[in-house]
Amino acid sequence: MTIAEFDEVFTTVMPRLRRRLLALTGNPHDADDLLQETYLRLSRRARSRTLARQRQPYAYACAAALNLLRDLWRHPSHQERCTDQLPEQSWDGGFAGREAEAVATALLRGLSPKEAAAVILVDIEDLTHDMAGERLGAHRGTVQRNRMRGLAKIRATLDAAPPRAYERPAAPVPFPQGHTRPTRAA
Repeated sequence: MTIAEFDEVFTTVMPRLRRRLLALTGNPHDADDLLQETYLRLSRRARSRTLARQRQPYAYACAAALNLLRDLWRHPSHQERCTDQLPEQSWDGGFAGREAEAVATALLRGLSPKEAAAVILVDIEDLTHDMAGERLGAHRGTVQRNRMRGLAKIRATLDAAPPRAYERPAAPVPFPQGHTRPTRAA
């Protein structure tokens, strides 16, 4: 079955299938989501040419949709969860992650190669001291000592660095002379 044939068949079956899904889910939004997932699943098969022509296309599409619905009921963690709370931080396009990588890389460059390797393996890759020692060909105690020296150097560098301009000040900023804090009208 070609993509064009599949689209034509699915378009004719879609209104009836949506009504069935609406009756099963009781929610038009969930029915539409399920209809879209059914289309995507079956169109993938049509694109890969593994979807054969069906004698009863509605029954086939309905069976695929019911399988998807059953999967959602069995695994509720796959469903979207609605909430009235916004996430704590908004997505900034990955800038904060890139900046953190740049700061971490700069801090690691200030360490000796052995100290940097110990910090990376233990603190970033979450290896134990023993596993890091095996990778580095060093004793567990040596890895531990190099890591502690490296972390001490990183802490000293961070303590000596001036605060960044975009960080919030620790204390509230007072209003300029002659200005008062705005009040809300009751």
